[in-house]
Amino acid sequence: MIFSESPLVVVIAVVLSLTTATYGMAEEKKVEINTSYSIKQILTSFTGQRVVLKTDAGDVEGTVTSVGDHVVHISKLSGKDFYDAVVVIDRISSVVFRARGN
Repeated sequence: MIFSESPLVVVIAVVLSLTTATYGMAEEKKVEINTSYSIKQILTSFTGQRVVLKTDAGDVEGTVTSVGDHVVHISKLSGKDFYDAVVVIDRISSVVFRARGN
């Protein structure tokens, strides 16, 4: 027999080969930003994702929940588990987001 090893060795070999195949198929999500978008349009494209909003009053980090005409609702604030925020869109100077993996 070619495989005289225990069944555990065979299982480990199969798991390793499947893990390697799955890892090779994983692709990095590409973020595309249209430079003609307004801050509102950019925030809308990040609904459900974590961002850092830079304002004159400071930084607000959390998940974009909804975007209105004048304000954005940010939930799950960083360091403030039980708090949300509403930020005036006109006061946002930049939006920082994760664009790449490791």
